[in-house]
Amino acid sequence: MKNAKTLIIVTHPDIDNSVINKRWVEQLQQYPDQITIHQLHARYPDGNIDVAAEQQLLRDHDHIVLQFPLYWFSTPPLLKKWLDDVLAHGFAYGSGAGERQLAGKRIGLAISAGIKAADYSENGRYQFTIDELMRPLQLTITYISAELLPVFACYGAESGVSEAELQASADDYLAYIRHISSGAGQLLTN
Repeated sequence: MKNAKTLIIVTHPDIDNSVINKRWVEQLQQYPDQITIHQLHARYPDGNIDVAAEQQLLRDHDHIVLQFPLYWFSTPPLLKKWLDDVLAHGFAYGSGAGERQLAGKRIGLAISAGIKAADYSENGRYQFTIDELMRPLQLTITYISAELLPVFACYGAESGVSEAELQASADDYLAYIRHISSGAGQLLTN
């Protein structure tokens, strides 16, 4: 039986000292009946991933968000390892019956970036948008026949985010989760 909850796979190696990701997790923890928060670094401090357990967790949820800070314009290493190990042939892709077990699931990305949004543009410091930098991950999601959702991003952690900006980001993230979940607008209520 499918779980109506949205699965948030959080990959942050130092969540306790995070500004943005920590706030996002705190905001989402207010809704344990609607959101499953799965922190990879807490679950696998040694990096040894229980592939069968992770695959079952994915099977059990129709809405999935990969939440992480941008690392060298990509994902943190543990998330890359998780993708390599968990999205295996015969589970996430393949030509046989039952080999595309994530087909039709809705998968989004929630990313915190240390630099300001203007730096992630064609004319900015890094010359590419977050969407452009996430092409390999977006292609992975479409390759496994899942529905690719828009990227949710928060910028400027390194330059300092005010409390008001931080709360606005957490509120916007919650709205993003509401939007991708069934019963949008009614799923998460206090």
